[in-house]
Amino acid sequence: CILMYWINNTRSHKNKVDRFLHKMRLNDEQLNDISARFQAEMKKGLSAESNAAAAVKMLPTHVRSTPDGTEKGQFLALDLGGSKFKVLQIKVREDQGIRKGGVEIEEKTYPIPNEVLNGRGTELFDHVSESLKDFMHEKNINPKKKHPLAFTFSFPCEQPTLDQGFLLEWTKDFSVRGLQGKDVVDSLRQAIKRTGGMDMEILAMVNDTVATMMTCGFDDKNCEVGVIIGSGTNACYMEQLNHVDLVEGDEGQMCVSTEWGALGDDGTLDDYITEFDREVDACSINPGKQIFEKMVSGMYLGELVRLVVLKMAKLGLLFDGRVTNALRTKGTITTAHVAAMEEYKNCLGHTREILESLNLSPSADDCIAVQHISTIVSFRSSNLVAAGLAAILTRIQKNRNTRELRITIGVDGTVYKTHPQYPKRLHKVVRRLLPECHVRFVLSESGSSKGAALVSAVAQRLASRKRQTLNSFKLSWEQLQLVKARMRAALQAGLKTDGPSEVKMLPSFVYRTPDGSEHGKYLALDLGGTNFRAMLVNFKKGLQQNTKLYHKIYKIPLEIMQGTGEELFDYLAQCVGDFLDYMGMKNTRLPAGFTFSFPCEQTALDTVSIQLTLWTKGFKATNCEGHDVVDMLREAIKRRDEFDLDIVALVNDTVGTLMSCAYEDPQCQVALIAGTGSNVCYMEEVKNIENDADFSKMCINTEWGGLGDDGTLDDIMTSDDTEVDQNSINPGKQRFEKLTSGMYLGEIVRRVLLNLTIRGLLFKGYVSEALKTPGIFETKYLSQIESDRLALLQVRSILQHMGLEGTCVDIITVKEVCGAISRRAAQLCGAGMAAVVDKIRENRGLDRLNITVGVDGTLYKLHPHFSRILQETTRALAPQCDVTFLPSEEGSGKGAALIAALAKHMQ
Repeated sequence: CILMYWINNTRSHKNKVDRFLHKMRLNDEQLNDISARFQAEMKKGLSAESNAAAAVKMLPTHVRSTPDGTEKGQFLALDLGGSKFKVLQIKVREDQGIRKGGVEIEEKTYPIPNEVLNGRGTELFDHVSESLKDFMHEKNINPKKKHPLAFTFSFPCEQPTLDQGFLLEWTKDFSVRGLQGKDVVDSLRQAIKRTGGMDMEILAMVNDTVATMMTCGFDDKNCEVGVIIGSGTNACYMEQLNHVDLVEGDEGQMCVSTEWGALGDDGTLDDYITEFDREVDACSINPGKQIFEKMVSGMYLGELVRLVVLKMAKLGLLFDGRVTNALRTKGTITTAHVAAMEEYKNCLGHTREILESLNLSPSADDCIAVQHISTIVSFRSSNLVAAGLAAILTRIQKNRNTRELRITIGVDGTVYKTHPQYPKRLHKVVRRLLPECHVRFVLSESGSSKGAALVSAVAQRLASRKRQTLNSFKLSWEQLQLVKARMRAALQAGLKTDGPSEVKMLPSFVYRTPDGSEHGKYLALDLGGTNFRAMLVNFKKGLQQNTKLYHKIYKIPLEIMQGTGEELFDYLAQCVGDFLDYMGMKNTRLPAGFTFSFPCEQTALDTVSIQLTLWTKGFKATNCEGHDVVDMLREAIKRRDEFDLDIVALVNDTVGTLMSCAYEDPQCQVALIAGTGSNVCYMEEVKNIENDADFSKMCINTEWGGLGDDGTLDDIMTSDDTEVDQNSINPGKQRFEKLTSGMYLGEIVRRVLLNLTIRGLLFKGYVSEALKTPGIFETKYLSQIESDRLALLQVRSILQHMGLEGTCVDIITVKEVCGAISRRAAQLCGAGMAAVVDKIRENRGLDRLNITVGVDGTLYKLHPHFSRILQETTRALAPQCDVTFLPSEEGSGKGAALIAALAKHMQ
């Protein structure tokens, strides 16, 4: 009878509390409603259109995968998330003494003084930095060595990259001034610099939630959700990248920090908020913010219990209406008290002790009622967290398009760890709300710092991969100066007839640039790559702007490029006949200039003693090298017997470009081709050439593509460059051209991607047939992939066109490989150009040279960065030269017509 009386009496007091706090008691229908509201807020936060107005920010973390078991290394870590912070040394699979897959951690906790917590940001990070230095000294960590540093920062941040974090707002009663909107990683770097005596590389910044997921994911590969239930609360999960609008890319996953503590800041939870929640919010340092967190987290649970107990006491429902000053004082009931009041064995005894410490004299009934208040407040907290997790798991289910889901949730936080009933309640409600999901909860044993170290380990592994691959294509300032010096020496050697030189320095017998007096109609023929162009140019004396130009382009089939010489020149004659027929001029004998963009030995401009020395750019027509190419074209025209031409000049495309640009700008004395091939010509002093001409200058066709054929570039050539050279149609020849021209850059990229894939670092190690196919990666793809306006989705489309399927990380790596190879090409051309303009300056005995360089070629004109890098390199390596680069509007064909006009004038 006594037992029944006690049970009924207890039930009566609990019912009294239940009626008073009915709004805090949430049923499954309400929890599903809250879960649905959170799902809607998540969707809003992920969208670029609605993110700015969203309360739940869904912040991308740039963590793209959970641990895969390959992580290793030794790291220092900082964990800043409350009134204390930790400095740690973490070893991941580093020493033999650690079990396989193990982690060894040494740590020290440092308090943060109140004046720092309420001071300026510089003071906070100076304190953190000085504590880091103290820890290194205590643990005998070498301060001169560069150490990777992981940074756990448990406050909402916008992260453009893994090692940047712009603070959005303080939470958890932090109120440090001058950091909101600032990059906290940079603030830490600056503080470390001010402290001195340390060399740190901050690899990654994550919040405690992400770090918890990573920590648990190290031991459980199914862990794709992290949740913190402590002083604050938050959850993160692995989202499909194509749903994260704020980050480029559509393949793979990225961890998103939901920042769910802000759920309700826009009024979403108003119908679930009690008067006690409103009072807690009003007395906080951030009213109207972090509403969900104030209903859930350990920072506020004790205060909620105090406010309920105070109100019931004032209404005479507790303590016979007696209220003490201690009960009226904010913070006198803590979350630790709440946990103690729900301890299974002695909950009522703890409750009495806590109430008596507040100068109250509670009856047994009072203790039962207050203990039940504590239960309802903490139960509501676990129910709300369960509703939030149900929303996240439902979203993951939909992303995977599966009804059943097997997943692990990593959990950390003092409420979850210390409250005796909280974990069991949370697990039970989550499984009840989502019965089709097999959910496992794993407690983070090593805290969030281990997770930050694991994120850093992944970042370090990726950085190491990139460094190994891309560093071989980076040229130092010293290397660029060396290339300039080698090019200068080769130019000088090529001008002499008594010694060998890989840079041929061929005389063009063009002794001056146009002066505007040129007039009449001229035919220009242009063979320099995979296209042949026929052009009719009508010059009007002194009227450069009124020059009339008509042309037609013909594609040269590969079988013609690599067939016999007779077949090639018959095809060219056929194209010329078609063009003359098109222009209605087949019966007119026109003077013609022939742009032939291959190395030739010439004895005069207006004679036909012009012999091809070497095919380049993929041409390999037989019976041409060592033969007079003008004569071969004349014979082909004769065989057709349809028309006649007066071929008065033969020039290569580089000389033609010089003439074309000089026609527009008299300062133009140099020309560069950066397209299918690479070459430079310039106006050299005749006194430096072994020639008897009565002119002061002559245009020299450098044929600089041959630099390095004697091994002088071996120290900058990579294994991929060597493979491309050895598999070309002219191994060991035109090595500089193979490093700089459009004919080969795409193939170098393909080789690099192939070797990365073979090593398992790209495309999941799958070597597709496309990737094995030489020539599939055309240089035009470099220009498209490196375009600043091109999103990763479009880059992926380009790769798919070549049969290459890759993740977002793969696509970024491809983009970086393209950038490294094209940048090196532009820098090499810039170093060579610096050698040329400096030589001209010294020839003229000038302290400072003003000069224009005419430029043509698809690489220079179409690549988004090539021209800028080339110009920057030239100016840096030739500081005494003011160089203007002038793109050729009409190409080398117009130049050939101009030279034909000069040749007729000379005749």
